[in-house]
Amino acid sequence: MVSEKKKESILAGFKAFLMRGNVVDLAVAVVIGAAFTNIVNSVVKGLISPVIGLVGTQSLDAYKSCIKDPCGIGPDGKPTGVELLWGSVLNAALTFLITAAVVYFLMVLPMAKYLAKVEQRRKAKEGVQETMEITELVVLKEIRDELIAQRGAGGGSVHSDAPSPRL
Repeated sequence: MVSEKKKESILAGFKAFLMRGNVVDLAVAVVIGAAFTNIVNSVVKGLISPVIGLVGTQSLDAYKSCIKDPCGIGPDGKPTGVELLWGSVLNAALTFLITAAVVYFLMVLPMAKYLAKVEQRRKAKEGVQETMEITELVVLKEIRDELIAQRGAGGGSVHSDAPSPRL
């Protein structure tokens, strides 16, 4: 019996963990991120790299230096010597920079501008709402003062030296 209750509580805890908003949001972000990676890679490979290729070469992977001679392929088909593959490191660094620039200029910057406009509109609406609340307060004070004046003029029960109620 204890084992079944413990198993149920573990499963209930796991279910609660999975159903929390953070986990679901993270899963959606990973899926969208994977799809977005394909778009960014296509932009880099299809548009940016060819433009850079006009100036230099499209693939830097072929650039390398030999540290320990002889570098090449031996008669048994295995590589000989020690090569430094600095071209592929440079290629990875440039790909990262290009990808970061594409993401920033095509996604982050426009989204930041959009969110700034939304925030500006929200603040403008709050300003209008505060103005309306202040106007309503003024009207309510005028109504209060008018009621007090009517009660005082009618010889009613309100004494003129009594403090007026505050809103």
